[in-house]
Amino acid sequence: MSTKYDAIVIGGGHNGLVAAAYLARAGRKVLVLERRHVLGGAAVTEEVFPGFKFSVCSYVVSLLRPEIIRDLELARHGLEILPLDGTFTPMPDGDYLWRVNDHAATYREIARHSKIDAEAYDEYGRAMVEMGRFAKPMLAMTPPDPFSPKLADLKALRDLLARFRAMPGDDRYNQVQLFTMSAVDFLDQWFETDVLKATMAASGIIGTFLGVRSPGTAYVLLHHYMGDIDGAFRSWGLAKGGTGMLSNAIAAAARAAGAKIRTEAPVSKILVSGRTATGVVLENGDYHLADVVLSSVDPRLTFTKMVGHAHLPADFVEDLGHYKYRGSSGKVNLALDALPDFTSLPGAGAHLRGAMSISPSVDYMERAYDDAKYGRFSRRPYIDIVIPSLTDPSVAPPGKHVMSCFVQYAPYDLWDEASGAPANWDDHRDAFGDAVVDAIAEYAPNIRNIIKHRQVLTPLDIERDFGLTEGNIFQGELSLEQLFFMRPAPGWAQYRTPIRKLYMCGSATHPGGGIMGAPGKNAALRVIAETKK
Repeated sequence: MSTKYDAIVIGGGHNGLVAAAYLARAGRKVLVLERRHVLGGAAVTEEVFPGFKFSVCSYVVSLLRPEIIRDLELARHGLEILPLDGTFTPMPDGDYLWRVNDHAATYREIARHSKIDAEAYDEYGRAMVEMGRFAKPMLAMTPPDPFSPKLADLKALRDLLARFRAMPGDDRYNQVQLFTMSAVDFLDQWFETDVLKATMAASGIIGTFLGVRSPGTAYVLLHHYMGDIDGAFRSWGLAKGGTGMLSNAIAAAARAAGAKIRTEAPVSKILVSGRTATGVVLENGDYHLADVVLSSVDPRLTFTKMVGHAHLPADFVEDLGHYKYRGSSGKVNLALDALPDFTSLPGAGAHLRGAMSISPSVDYMERAYDDAKYGRFSRRPYIDIVIPSLTDPSVAPPGKHVMSCFVQYAPYDLWDEASGAPANWDDHRDAFGDAVVDAIAEYAPNIRNIIKHRQVLTPLDIERDFGLTEGNIFQGELSLEQLFFMRPAPGWAQYRTPIRKLYMCGSATHPGGGIMGAPGKNAALRVIAETKK
């Protein structure tokens, strides 16, 4: 006889684990079911090559909500975040841009390129802080439904409008621009230095199938600007031991509160009786019953694979059909014999301890997108690089290093140029990896000679290995029509679903992707409020 639980959470990614931890802290009997052998979903550490431990997919931490860190006492459970200081952007002419966390040093560096931009940088930073202050409380709220007659929804909408009207006029103007403009158009109003705009605009395309000149990317810029480490706004860091250590810390907090967690337990079906979820069936035939089921996997897997359209309203199925995944990024993980040597700033300096961005100009970024628009991976891609072993020697053998390369663009729907027909990513994986190494070699020529091992993850690999439909790292694009009360579908953005007692708690719900934890927490609090122990 199967044990009955108060709640079953499908998926042991960081959002599922956060939801489980909050439910268990509220006294609920919780079971987490993860299909892989390791917890974390895309926030995972794996020893891909002997002695080399990689944050295989997600690799930096900034969006994780401070209240979750405090509530779950993650530091006590082993989480240690190492600050990532600055972004280094090499340029084709042998120059570079190197912004660091030291305000005075960054001012001098930008002034080296443009004194006007150095002055504007402070003003821009202050404006974005104000934009973040308006937006950050929204991360922790259940989105109101503007089409609902319920008083709670109407009050929430009224309160949002009141907060907006209370902002100074310039801030209201900036807020509207952020939700409507492209990242480049928005930055053009502040800066004149091409490499500065290109590197800053890069945050606006992560998780989207859009270019830096596409409308709507200014909001994504803000989304990634709301990082916060130890109260320091716009801070980024690396989890010591890799992002899997973050997931393990959340899992430890959930277990300490009484949650049961199983790995290698893939769910094949959500049991539905009279449009009410009653439990789950595993691929091995085992089943577990529960008062409530929460799914942290994406809508296509949850509703098409595990529930089945026969149990769902036709309009909901139609809305899910319009939900866009469109994975656009890949990951290349390199095990290195030595450190890369950048022509523009030779040697093993402090610039290697932060992020390194291959984003030399706005045109370079947009041309990378041009390839993707026609179904090709970018021959000269945007690449965000970190070398975690410089700040955390535990992830590589002595004297060796791990290099993480996040890459755009790599469209899930790949086309063959010669035949004009769909192409198989399995046949193009090596060519994609070569393009990434070639792009880095333009600025650090020694890179080809120091690679011991190479792992290349295409969107297809990310879908297969990590259960992210079409390889989208955010379980769906962060585009304007898929935000707030529209995520994942109109009328269903409050973590509930058309199946009673089935809730969504992953990145396909508000407020979206990144190692944030807010979807998991928000959904858990919703369940606690709406169900009795």
